[in-house]
Amino acid sequence: MKAKAFDTKVFKRVLKYTRPYQCRFNGVIIFAVFLSVFAAIRPLILQGTVDTYIKPKDNYGLLFYVTLMGITLLLEVVSQFFFVFWANWLGQDIVKDIRTKLFRHMLSFRIKYFDNTPVGQLVTRSVSDIEQIARIFSQGLFMIASDLMKMAVCLIIMFWMNWQLSLIVFVAMPILVFITRIFQRKMQIAFEEVRTQIANMNSFVQERVTGMKIVQLFNREDVEYEKFKSINDKHKKAWIKTILYNSIFFPIADIISSLTLGFIVLYGGFQIINGNPFTTLGQMTAYTMFIGMLFNPLRQIADKFNEMQLGMIAANRVFDILDTEDQIQDTGTVEAPVFKGNILFKSVRFGYFHREEVIKGIDLSVAAGKTIAIVGSTGAGKSTIINLLNRFYEINSGTIYIDDQNIENYTLSSLRKQIAVVLQDVFLFADTIFNNITLNNPEISREQVLAAAKKIGVHKFIMSLPDNYDFDVKERGVMLSSGQRQLIAFLRAYVSNPSILILDEATSSIDTYSEELIQRATETITKGRTSIIIAHRLATIVNADQIVVMDKGLIVEQGTHHELLEKTEGYYKNLYDSQFILNT
Repeated sequence: MKAKAFDTKVFKRVLKYTRPYQCRFNGVIIFAVFLSVFAAIRPLILQGTVDTYIKPKDNYGLLFYVTLMGITLLLEVVSQFFFVFWANWLGQDIVKDIRTKLFRHMLSFRIKYFDNTPVGQLVTRSVSDIEQIARIFSQGLFMIASDLMKMAVCLIIMFWMNWQLSLIVFVAMPILVFITRIFQRKMQIAFEEVRTQIANMNSFVQERVTGMKIVQLFNREDVEYEKFKSINDKHKKAWIKTILYNSIFFPIADIISSLTLGFIVLYGGFQIINGNPFTTLGQMTAYTMFIGMLFNPLRQIADKFNEMQLGMIAANRVFDILDTEDQIQDTGTVEAPVFKGNILFKSVRFGYFHREEVIKGIDLSVAAGKTIAIVGSTGAGKSTIINLLNRFYEINSGTIYIDDQNIENYTLSSLRKQIAVVLQDVFLFADTIFNNITLNNPEISREQVLAAAKKIGVHKFIMSLPDNYDFDVKERGVMLSSGQRQLIAFLRAYVSNPSILILDEATSSIDTYSEELIQRATETITKGRTSIIIAHRLATIVNADQIVVMDKGLIVEQGTHHELLEKTEGYYKNLYDSQFILNT
């Protein structure tokens, strides 16, 4: 896709974020005006100093003008300080607001969005891309505005001082403007490629670091290294393009500036030698300053405009996420109470992809306070039922009821607050055990956590760790075994005091000792509440009130453990017998 030279729509949208900081925004503009005025006054004072006091050798007047120059420089420095500080401060405030809004927006996305979007790309958008937006203000917009005002004031004063010398500058400037424009367009395209390659690299590194164990287990180090070398090389080539354009543009800009200065010195020198009263030595001295004040900002504007463009590209990427409407429709108005726990699936159909149904019109009823187990082969649709009950995904058709109320009528937060899930792959944050249990919920006290841990038999295990409940489990809980992570997940679910409990393959990959603890925990936390247990290991669910057997998105059998075993050629009996044979 060809990038726009300047996306006005994106720029206006970014500017909207300055509204809460309008006073500071206006202050930056005011100091930009001061900077342009003070900068343009300096050459004017220098001209007066040379023509009026240095040439006639007036010591008193020279001292006065030097003092005036010092005051002007001091005022320019003060203006420069507030201009730069406030511009950067404004940029950081805007970045804070956009980042907060983006993260809040992403929290509301349905799980399907994260299924289809690389984590590294989202990290890039949330961190480096948003940080780049700040440069629109710190290095782009205000700097460009200040430079343009400075140039405009300088041109007016120059034309007023000596229109003949100014004509030389007026001839040279369009040439530099034209070259700057070409450079800016090339750099904008190059920067777009740079951002793309950075996102690709972040995604690749994120996945490989997360999956390093798999890379090493299957001896894929060399293969992944070669892939990274290729991605890194593309990243380098994208940056080299920007380096090449800079290497071409800035020398050309310097040559044009130097030639202009040379022509002014040559023409002005001849005018002074020939006794032209309209050209003075002071003007010549002032013009050497004016040339730098005109051409240096002009050539730097291209670089600043590229910084601004880089920020605009980043803003466009961030706004793409902010404009993504991939949330579960939270239109419910009913605050979910403490559920009795009656659950009903009525003719429910669902597919993760269009025209590929995973759940094919099931009807399922779970009575309040009962424990139901769902079994079946991989891909049968067991875990999908959990996702639908929590409204992580929207069903294609049918209705799901809890306590005779369509779950879509409940507010999303109150619905999920009443449902706790223990997954097979437990995710723990790089934090203490206590914070991973409470998830920083201030309503859950340490005393409640300790009491719950003792009740389900987890307290002794936690107390055996260094720092006990304040033990830092590191990223994804790597300091704990899979069984220990499961125990923490059980305790997390228990202290949330849910009305409905879901255990998804919670005992599929743990040792015998941990399994005994988890069996005890399971009995404790399922007591008196509606529970759904999904398991491959059928020995763990023989005492369930109801067992539902699924195959290819359909419920093929239903009953108690003993009822299902009585079916000679039943799906459950064959599954149970095969596991029994394997375990003997």
